[in-house]
Amino acid sequence: MKNIFYIIILLCFAFANGQSALDSLLLKENKQSVPYITVAELVKKKNFVLLDSREKVEFETSHIKNASFVGYDKFKLKKIKNLLPKDKNEPIVVYCSLGIRSEDIAEKLQKAGYTNVYNLYGGIFEWKNKDNPVIDTKGNETENVHTFDENWSIWLKKGIKIYEKEKSKKDKQ
Repeated sequence: MKNIFYIIILLCFAFANGQSALDSLLLKENKQSVPYITVAELVKKKNFVLLDSREKVEFETSHIKNASFVGYDKFKLKKIKNLLPKDKNEPIVVYCSLGIRSEDIAEKLQKAGYTNVYNLYGGIFEWKNKDNPVIDTKGNETENVHTFDENWSIWLKKGIKIYEKEKSKKDKQ
């Protein structure tokens, strides 16, 4: 309930100041320490590493094609070294649901010496909201997008909102 109240206040503040609600949320939650890349820019970009910094259940529900799962809570740079470019100047794009968790992971990559790291503005929600496809673990396009919980699901405008904590045994088969 507290989160819903916070989001309503944030939306009112954003509209009153002429900012988008997403801009306001990201300004409040992020340090702006990692440059953003927009969905439109990412669609045009070639030759980059794409990292999904959401949790496993979110990634398994759907992810952007060619993204590699790196997680958030249990993120360890040494465990994902094989996913990263050998040349630390090659572009890396990190995303999560909206661009909050991905900033934290992108900062860790920057601290490790990667110089060309971007945070996807609006994350997978913005990707799907702009009519781009997401895939499931079998590589099939899906409309499902894990929104973490009901409160965060307000940011996803297109697709099917999924926010159960764990998949059932039937879903895992």
